Amino acid sequence: MAYKGSQFYDDEQVLNKYLERRRWNENANDTIEKPVFMDLIGDVTEKNVLDLGCGTAAFGKELLGLGARSYTGIEGSEKMVELAQETLPEVSGKVIHTAIEAWEFPASAYDLVVSRLVLHYINDIDALFGQVYDTLAQDGAFIFSVEHPVITSSYGTVKTEGLKQSWVVDQYFHTGPREQDWLGGKVIKYHRTIEDYFGGLQKAGFVIESLKESKPREENFHNPETYHRRMKIPLFLLIKARKVLG
Repeated sequence: MAYKGSQFYDDEQVLNKYLERRRWNENANDTIEKPVFMDLIGDVTEKNVLDLGCGTAAFGKELLGLGARSYTGIEGSEKMVELAQETLPEVSGKVIHTAIEAWEFPASAYDLVVSRLVLHYINDIDALFGQVYDTLAQDGAFIFSVEHPVITSSYGTVKTEGLKQSWVVDQYFHTGPREQDWLGGKVIKYHRTIEDYFGGLQKAGFVIESLKESKPREENFHNPETYHRRMKIPLFLLIKARKVLG
């Protein structure tokens, strides 16, 4: 059985493997994706933050600690929500248990919308970009990361013994759902080109401020071999866009 999006993490075995992977001191999220994401965010002081697919809300707790005025996390996985409720402080932070696609976005309510490695689970990305644009206040920023399109177009590459060392990009311009064997289960992610993400944001009205392909930084790694392996291929795509009214 194939799972989509947040439901995938309600499998106890999958969740435990995910949390174990995140605890590894050289996990790709913390060594590669997060440093770039934090550079794009900058100062969060007094900002009202919306996090789409917040997971355990550990990121929300961090943003509140950095001075954010409020934090709202949207999460579809019941098990993730349970963990998030244990993570967040009681003041200024909350998590709403609902699928992102089902939530009613309030108009002009947030200064910053973030989403880390979640939007590749969403089918209608153009509709979501429009909803994010509407929920941002004037001059609000939208920052998100996704699996890089060279990754989502290389599922199924045969792995030899040990860590994967090569990737074969296939059917790159054939966008849509791709099934991935991951964490002992099967999950559906949506492959899109960089052009698709860029064009969808422009169509929604955003001005794109930055696009990053998550180049690893050697100082974030304890093991030189891990760093050199991560330099082989971009794992993540990160984009910062802004709502600027004429």
